[in-house]
Amino acid sequence: MVFRRLAVLMMGCLGIYQPTQPALPENTESTSGVLPVTSSRIRLSDGRYLAYKERGVPKNKSNYRVIIVHGFGSNKEMNFQAPQELLDELGIYLLQFDRAGYGESDPNPKRSLKSETSDIQELADQLQLGAKFYVIGVSVGSYPTWSCLKRIPHRLAGVALVVPFINYKWPSLPDHLTKDDYRKNLARWMLWVARYAPGLLHWWLTQKLFPSSSVLDRNPAFFSTKDLEVLKNTPGYQLLSRNQLQKQDVFDSLRRDFIVAFGKWDFDPLDLSNPYPQNESPVHIWQGYEDKVVPVQLQRYVSGKLPWIRYHEIPESGHFVVYDGDVCEAILRSLLLGEDSPLYRPQLAN
Repeated sequence: MVFRRLAVLMMGCLGIYQPTQPALPENTESTSGVLPVTSSRIRLSDGRYLAYKERGVPKNKSNYRVIIVHGFGSNKEMNFQAPQELLDELGIYLLQFDRAGYGESDPNPKRSLKSETSDIQELADQLQLGAKFYVIGVSVGSYPTWSCLKRIPHRLAGVALVVPFINYKWPSLPDHLTKDDYRKNLARWMLWVARYAPGLLHWWLTQKLFPSSSVLDRNPAFFSTKDLEVLKNTPGYQLLSRNQLQKQDVFDSLRRDFIVAFGKWDFDPLDLSNPYPQNESPVHIWQGYEDKVVPVQLQRYVSGKLPWIRYHEIPESGHFVVYDGDVCEAILRSLLLGEDSPLYRPQLAN
């Protein structure tokens, strides 16, 4: 019973189940039992394949080239509700890709912060995005984005960290902000389970005795009012069905992603210095005020420690902000044009 409650809390509070497009139906498998590859892919230097999709205007006619990095349990089909009219108006080319082990991209048994950065850089180079490009990291997809800021800032024209998760293992996080945060203990426990009891975790996520995920669908303990509206109006939001999780390679990829994201990093983002001291920083954080996955107080602390990052706060919004077309437009206008809408300026600290 204790493990059951812990697993349920972890899935909700750490954002494991994120709205996305429905997964491929089970009957799309070929006679060999392997799903046919339908996406465009590149081959990386280590031999792995990375799948991607393109949106917006054609690359050769674009003014801005933006890579979107999806979060945990999502893929390149994630909804980033940028209005097509805006993409056409500004000449925006969007590149969404399956991170290693997701969708139609090969898994990476040696996944690390460094490898995530390398994948993004190789993707940009092979698709000829130019000397510099923009990156938008969503939720857990922010850890590859932080790593890009650390390792390849010279390649980044601008960065937006959208509802970025916070790793409680960052050394600079003060105890007084985290000691009573139940998410910290959940992350610690689930990291231990993922590392040392993967079989137990796999059994829990694939067993049929208990409704391990359905209790999350409408639970306000895990989702804000806006998030619940998204879940209500987004059929098939659970990309990772029990049938998908039963596949060992899918489960192993997710487990490695979780361990890298929530484990010990080789740098502390709060120690990063401004890589763009000559100009106004092109780095942004976007946070939902009512986010129950990432506490607004912690995000405010992060932005306070890194004053060169431009901080935006979305009132009456939770974790699923990329499902709001107005917010996505504001993110792009701020990132690409430097526009700062007064609607998303931080509220007074409580």
